[in-house]
Amino acid sequence: MKITFQVSAQVMGVVPKVKIRTLPQNAAMHLWFTQLAEALNAAGWDMKKVIRFDILWTEFNVKENLWRPVQEAEFGKRSTTELATDEVSKIYEIINREIGIRTGVSVPFPSEEEMLARLDNQI
Repeated sequence: MKITFQVSAQVMGVVPKVKIRTLPQNAAMHLWFTQLAEALNAAGWDMKKVIRFDILWTEFNVKENLWRPVQEAEFGKRSTTELATDEVSKIYEIINREIGIRTGVSVPFPSEEEMLARLDNQI
């Protein structure tokens, strides 16, 4: 008895490879979390006024209370390590726009040059 196999041309479950967020992007995200926290605090916008918590902004609570909920809602990803490079930009744009509308505070995302300068100052 001879057995033959037919190979299907259809490939199932292939997902195009996306470029995952870079380490410099991650560092820039965390710098932006800090900068936004400082700008909101300086403008008198404590968390209670923005999202109903009566505490000052920190890098951690910007990430957990602003960034992560948008990240999960938009892309279904819990960790920033799962983000594609373009998704970082999209999340930033959403948060920066909404915070700007509500508070008048807008913080530009750190540039590559700013990140390199910060690294130079740490050495």
